[in-house]
Amino acid sequence: MEDTYLTLPSMSEGLYKDKGSKFYSFAFPVSTKEQIKSIVEDFRKKYHDARHVCYAYRIHPTMIETRANDDGEPSGTAGKPILGVLVSKDLVNVLVVVVRYFGGTLLGTSGLITAYREATLDAIDHNEIIEKKVEVSFTIYFGYLVMNDVMKIIKDENPTVLEQTFDNDCKMLLQIRVRDYDKIINRLQKVEGLKIE
Repeated sequence: MEDTYLTLPSMSEGLYKDKGSKFYSFAFPVSTKEQIKSIVEDFRKKYHDARHVCYAYRIHPTMIETRANDDGEPSGTAGKPILGVLVSKDLVNVLVVVVRYFGGTLLGTSGLITAYREATLDAIDHNEIIEKKVEVSFTIYFGYLVMNDVMKIIKDENPTVLEQTFDNDCKMLLQIRVRDYDKIINRLQKVEGLKIE
């Protein structure tokens, strides 16, 4: 199973101009629909005087979810070319918003497709593409008496320890690559009284 994906580390901007129309593009690293909704709403408010605020995204590296929005442009001329760039560059957990200011001259279907694609490429070209691991987080609960057994597994399997509480009842929040998840879980399940959430 693939457990790495390509994404962007930070926000970047781009611009494409054609026959007086300006296409301002913005690429963001995102991971949830709530985040995306909030960014798009902010752009609609900030650029309320723009003719169109179009966008596309791809999220969830293990089960990719996509959406493209033309925001009043002819169907398939804005969101689809933006999404096409994300797919061709194999980017995940990325949102691209393109704000269009109309310049007075119609660009036609092929002109619009080119404009939205080029604006998207410009925003991505002003960023860097990084590889990230697909990781999963889980919490384990165990008694203090089995601490040594648990710590041996932690040392061997090397998950990231995000949080830990050691008392009579111990708790650890761990994160590990998807490909290593089953192995560590199988080992932890053999520890007496240990619970996994």
